Amino acid sequence: MTLLTDSQSLADFCARQKNADFITVDTEFLRESTYWPRLCLVQIGGPKEAAAIDVLADGLEIGPMLDLMATESLIKVFHAGRQDMEIFYRLMDGALPRPIFDTQVAAMVCGFGDQVSYERLVKDLEGEQLDKGSRFTDWSHRPLTDRQLEYALADVTFLRSLYRKLKKKLDANDRASWLDAEMDILTAPATYASNPEEAWRRIKSRSGNRRYLAILRELGAWREREAQRRDIPRNRLVRDEQLVDIAVHKPRSVDALARTRGISHDMARGKLGEGILKAVEAGLALPDGECPAAENKAPLPSGIGPVVELLKVLLKARCEAHDVAQKLVANSADLELIAASDDADVPALKGWRRDIFGQDALRLKHGELALTLKKQQVEVVER
Repeated sequence: MTLLTDSQSLADFCARQKNADFITVDTEFLRESTYWPRLCLVQIGGPKEAAAIDVLADGLEIGPMLDLMATESLIKVFHAGRQDMEIFYRLMDGALPRPIFDTQVAAMVCGFGDQVSYERLVKDLEGEQLDKGSRFTDWSHRPLTDRQLEYALADVTFLRSLYRKLKKKLDANDRASWLDAEMDILTAPATYASNPEEAWRRIKSRSGNRRYLAILRELGAWREREAQRRDIPRNRLVRDEQLVDIAVHKPRSVDALARTRGISHDMARGKLGEGILKAVEAGLALPDGECPAAENKAPLPSGIGPVVELLKVLLKARCEAHDVAQKLVANSADLELIAASDDADVPALKGWRRDIFGQDALRLKHGELALTLKKQQVEVVER
């Protein structure tokens, strides 16, 4: 088990991987008490060797590792890599590793179900049972134990074989291109960019009043910036329900703010209260025409429910027939939109998804196809 803690060893290891076709990558991090994930360990597996990189080691220069991630001739293989990519987005100043291959997405294309775990893939494809006893370990604690290192390195050593087998299956089925759109999303900087002005959209709101939404937007942006500055979870600073109460009652003084549940007089008088009151004032001062509007979902046509249910059955049947995960083709919201309109702007009516499901979904809507049962199996038949 190799643990790299000095700059020269890391530089030498990265140099040996530069000419490989691919490397496997995983990270261990903590984020329960911080806004930004605190990276503790990076595991990289080349075709012939693997190492864990102790990014918390004193004086370690990680530049060679980041250069390796940026090498475009080298495929970076992750499993469920979105959070790993978010970490590299910050380490690489807004750039991202590319090209990448995500084995979880590849497994969905190959019929292993929705969001299949690494543990299950290793069991199904390698016949091995992973020891997950260190899953909830404190990765910031040093020294790391042999069991922790074995656990960490297993996340990239088995990944090498998983990548080869899934890639072979994709090539045999001529489905490699099916991953392109998903990989494009994972390698798009916009996927990981944090825009405080949009933070309010994540808060479950209780009103569509535009003035209320203007105040909530200002409060959400203030909290996001302050949580980032302090590097603490946003809800540890002020909870969602408190921001909603404040946006509803529009306090303009310390005493009024202190009447909000969970906001003490001391808090209201301090820097936190000052920031909240400034956000409220900014929301109140915004011209009417600049206040945000609630995103009103267009009501579905009357009687569309049974059509959606039929589309769900068709989706399941088609995905089983083509051995691909349903979630990768369409979700319930997509099916509702397809039921409402033949021109719905959803992935299921484009590209390979249209070929295996979307076109038949439209034909089912228009009575050109029917669903029937034969020997307890759903069959799609021409009408």
